[in-house]
Amino acid sequence: MSIFLAVALAASPTIAQMKWERRVLIVSAPSPGDPTLAEQRRILAGWKSNADKRDLTVVEVVGDQVRGAGDTPASIRHKYRLPDGFMAILVGKDGGEKLRSAKPFPAAALEATIDAMPMRKAGQR
Repeated sequence: MSIFLAVALAASPTIAQMKWERRVLIVSAPSPGDPTLAEQRRILAGWKSNADKRDLTVVEVVGDQVRGAGDTPASIRHKYRLPDGFMAILVGKDGGEKLRSAKPFPAAALEATIDAMPMRKAGQR
């Protein structure tokens, strides 16, 4: 492992370290060219300001790379039982899985689910 990769991994918190601070949307795909991944990215790009307001971090596990967290691809795949194909999982601030889908999440589904969470409601008061 290069020193630069080690520093980059150390700089990114793991999903476990985000617990109680951030909601995490795990997006997993077999390759960068996966059309379902492209669709989920397009949806999230249009919803970016809403994601920021909802304390949401997107973690992508694509092939043998992870973006958005310091975890290894193997550890995320094992913990969240990710299949070989596309999968999207919304993890709440409590660390629990809230949504799971083999299709991209529509922005409205993410928004409604997050806004219904007790910690989101408490933060809006």
